[in-house]
Amino acid sequence: MSFQDNTTTDRPTFVTHLECGLTGERYPADEVHGLSRAGKPLLVRYDLAALKAALSRDDLLRRTPDLWRYREFLPVRRTENIVSLGEVMTPLIRLPKSQRGAGELLVKDESRLPTGSFKARGLCLAVSMAKEFGLKRLALPTNGNAGAAMAAYAARAGMEAFVFCPDDTPTVNVREIAAQGAQVWMVNGLINDCGKIVGSGKEAMGWFDCSTLKEPYRIEGKKTMGLELAEQGGWRLPDVIFYPTGGGTGLIGMWKAFRELQEIGWISGPLPRMVAVQATGCAPIVKAYESGQEFAEQWPNARTVAAGIRVPVAVGDFLMLRAVRESNGFAIAVDDAAILQARDDVSRQDGLLMCPEGAATYAAYCQSLREGRIRADESAVLFNCASGLKYELPPVDRRLDYTRPIRFDELVSRNV
Repeated sequence: MSFQDNTTTDRPTFVTHLECGLTGERYPADEVHGLSRAGKPLLVRYDLAALKAALSRDDLLRRTPDLWRYREFLPVRRTENIVSLGEVMTPLIRLPKSQRGAGELLVKDESRLPTGSFKARGLCLAVSMAKEFGLKRLALPTNGNAGAAMAAYAARAGMEAFVFCPDDTPTVNVREIAAQGAQVWMVNGLINDCGKIVGSGKEAMGWFDCSTLKEPYRIEGKKTMGLELAEQGGWRLPDVIFYPTGGGTGLIGMWKAFRELQEIGWISGPLPRMVAVQATGCAPIVKAYESGQEFAEQWPNARTVAAGIRVPVAVGDFLMLRAVRESNGFAIAVDDAAILQARDDVSRQDGLLMCPEGAATYAAYCQSLREGRIRADESAVLFNCASGLKYELPPVDRRLDYTRPIRFDELVSRNV
């Protein structure tokens, strides 16, 4: 049944129910949910036949190029509950000098979103649905960018936000979270340790847990990356997608989007091979993929310069592995030296300063070509998930004494 004619809604929404990602058990829509009874993520399901009858691809052309142009694919029922900070359609940027073969290499630059990262997609949906359900207090563990996004959208919605970060989270992220009104704490542990604090405080503090995949709606926001990518490509998808993978919401969300588009007939042909990119210092999904496991073991002593993908254990591990395997993709780990070199190479060759997590996808692209895991003539999309300006960059210490005559030949010889 479609909710399009429901008198309690003023938006053409098509949510029918929620479903446990592992067992398939159904849960009613329009109720507050966390994890399923099996302790696994819930996925939002839609009446896709009704959606197809109500919306065409041409209808999108008359809409503002933003996240909310895909409202029929999203769960918010009432316009008044949308919490938005201007979620633009992010560009696809060609890397002509960095590509290593005949296949086109593109970066989907998510740094253009509010708070400078792709976390805005998921958190704008999570906070909008929290508003729809009348929730007033939210909590989240974060490696930085998710906390900044939740703080911003919670402030916009007039909600309290409680954010817990590992104590080595980039300083700019912590200050950004605090500046936007959230109560933020540094924790002497990793993001899963922060998550335990959030989980244990639900009853005492009365907050709603917005952790990755522990509520159903962040994935629906991240799903819009796949919808945008399909539309920007004229409903033709790239051969391969390289995605920096920590909690994996975006990887799972995009695969969900492609399946939904396929079901309503908006795309056809082979779907992209999904590549989960991790760091060698924290690669639980890679290990599980390579060993043929359905679930990933917790990674010990996780460490990497790419803080956003330093997630030792993820509740959606099996959903990530399904997407990788169903798409005939793979999981790959790259080391920190390769990540930093990739960041330097792309910025110097093509003028795009990627965050470390985004740079990991370029390192993985180059490594995959060398290993023959992708062909040089295949088109590839890399995801740059945040602004490179949020992270520590190499220092520069080149000085000139303006009180003496400047020898410009000296500047050239010093490569200034």
